[in-house]
Amino acid sequence: MHTAGLPARRGVLAGGLAAAVVALSGCSSPPPRKVATAAPQPRPATPQAAFTRLMEGNKRWVSGNLDHPDRDPERRELTAEAQDPFGVVLSCIDSRVAPELIFDTGLGDLYVLRTGGQAVGPVVTGSVEYGPLTGGTPLVVVLGHQRCGAVEAAYTSLKAGKPLPGNLEALAKAMVPAYELTARNPGADPVDTMTHHQIKVTADDLRANSDLGPLVAKGALGVVGAYYSLDTGKVDVLTGAPA
Repeated sequence: MHTAGLPARRGVLAGGLAAAVVALSGCSSPPPRKVATAAPQPRPATPQAAFTRLMEGNKRWVSGNLDHPDRDPERRELTAEAQDPFGVVLSCIDSRVAPELIFDTGLGDLYVLRTGGQAVGPVVTGSVEYGPLTGGTPLVVVLGHQRCGAVEAAYTSLKAGKPLPGNLEALAKAMVPAYELTARNPGADPVDTMTHHQIKVTADDLRANSDLGPLVAKGALGVVGAYYSLDTGKVDVLTGAPA
């Protein structure tokens, strides 16, 4: 076959490939722009301001219109050397009740303690006191919730007079005051009634103890008892809302 005057096949392929690479390079998307992160919100300095911040965050949680504030490497770097949380939340260990999520808060915003049924003892009480006594944290929230398994276990145990196994019995003993109040008037759902009593008893005890009481009395600290609905995501205040 006569091939004079025709370009070599290898040369045609190489030239076409080079042209395609150039074309693709020219059409490729520019590198993504770095999205500026919002400036950290100023720390609430009063019980009222801290309470408002939390409740506004819970409204966002309920609606699904979340801010996800202060959850980025910049915030991590900012809080690496020191922290200054505006609230303490004592909640249950329940996997569905994560205070940082249901209040739509960020890294460094809250001290969070979680025990079964918000049961307290000296170590837990001391941990709650840490923020207010050492850093002026202006708000404590005792957060119970709907369908609490720990409260149900304690209620069943105390009603039947049968101790819970192992150290679970310590949870039941810590909830005896709430159980006694429930036994007088159990209502339609004794476990839910006991949960409400456990929230109120715990919040009242913290509000009146010898270390936190003076801060509450002078308006430097608020101690709120609140109830979280698993069905709706809403937090309702039972006691102690700052005026």
